[in-house]
Amino acid sequence: MAIAVIDYGMGNLRSVYQALAHVAGDKEVLVTSDPAVVQKAERVVFPGQGAMPDCMAELEARGLRPAVLEAAANKPFLGICIGLQMLFEHSEEGNVPGLGVFKGNVQRFPEARMVAADGSRLKVPHMGWNQVWQKPHPLWDGIADGARFYFVHSYCVQPEDESLVTGSCEYGVPFTCAVGRANIFAVQCHPEKSARDGLRLLQNFVSWQP
Repeated sequence: MAIAVIDYGMGNLRSVYQALAHVAGDKEVLVTSDPAVVQKAERVVFPGQGAMPDCMAELEARGLRPAVLEAAANKPFLGICIGLQMLFEHSEEGNVPGLGVFKGNVQRFPEARMVAADGSRLKVPHMGWNQVWQKPHPLWDGIADGARFYFVHSYCVQPEDESLVTGSCEYGVPFTCAVGRANIFAVQCHPEKSARDGLRLLQNFVSWQP
């Protein structure tokens, strides 16, 4: 089975599945909560929506943690939204540990700095379209630097290792919105909701040979 989309009960995965199926050609895409299916997949997509404590609890309850860690170590792996945040060591949201694949924390946007250039207040969550500034990575192939992607989040990752950062954005403060190392690429935005450039990123993942 070519591409497994991990279902741990958090978020509507229909749009992720549909976007991947649209760009996957003859490759099979399957939404699954079965660790054995995840282990057999050629590629793994790790999406998610909701609160970090709930996401970690559901991942554990469904016995998916070992399969996620194995996939992150061994095969092309794409994290989306909470699927990015869960790769880090700890989140301020609920004061919970993450999977610890990468060193660093997940922090809420600082309320005092949520001010736009015109002096107006910025709302949290950060919701809507925003520009992403790239660092070189194969998954940005064919996507212009500064292209706009769709975001919905109140927390952002703070990697200890700056070399992980493959994309940045600004919302009151600059923040990391994409990371990559070896076989892992993960984004805070929702490529499945980001029109042509989002589909191109997913298409790049489908053919990526890290």
